[in-house]
Amino acid sequence: MDRRVYDRMAEHDSTHWWYRARRDVLADFLTREARLPADARILEIGCGTGHNLPMLAQFGDVDAIEIDPAARAIASERLGRPVGAAPLPELPGVERGAYDLVAVLDVVEHIEDDVAALAAMRACLKPGGKILIAVPAHQWMWSAHDVVNHHHRRYSKPTLVRAIRAAGLKERGLTYFNSLLFPLAAAARVAGRLTGRDDSDDSPPAAPLNALFERVFRVERHLVGRVPMPIGVSILTLAEPA
Repeated sequence: MDRRVYDRMAEHDSTHWWYRARRDVLADFLTREARLPADARILEIGCGTGHNLPMLAQFGDVDAIEIDPAARAIASERLGRPVGAAPLPELPGVERGAYDLVAVLDVVEHIEDDVAALAAMRACLKPGGKILIAVPAHQWMWSAHDVVNHHHRRYSKPTLVRAIRAAGLKERGLTYFNSLLFPLAAAARVAGRLTGRDDSDDSPPAAPLNALFERVFRVERHLVGRVPMPIGVSILTLAEPA
């Protein structure tokens, strides 16, 4: 990702509606779907500034990996111990057969060989372990945001399923999310393309809108995994060895 993306993440990950509500949606999804043991070992790959680590720590003992040095330093401070730097798809030095959960939250789309990356994650799982995967949806929504984040692709449900299965995994609970605000996101992408004002700035909106969007997105914690979501900005699933 561009340096400015990490800088904005560090500045806004505790206040931006998307980060705040998404953590709650993911926590509820894990609670209902993952069935993790009480002493679960968890690895977040591509943890950025570590803003998901406290949420994941509700479910067990968390390790983390981040390749950007500045973001890794912030994440290490949040975690209270050093965050690793093993890159995908190889994950050199990461213990195999060690984790009950591997979390890759808006990470797989950054990796050219996504199948190899998912296969390496599979090798890190204990028997019965799972991978929590979130990716951006709909290639037609490609924008400057994807460019500055160095994405290789956005996914459809079929393309994500193909990558998961090619890596020797099977998907469970595959669903769209960030669905309630999808019409606004789609309209913004289309308008940006038509007007030539496609903007990569993901700073939070004015405080009243930020609070409103957070409340709307957070409602999905009660829906995702329970109610079929027909479309959304992102796709979420658990994957486990086939």
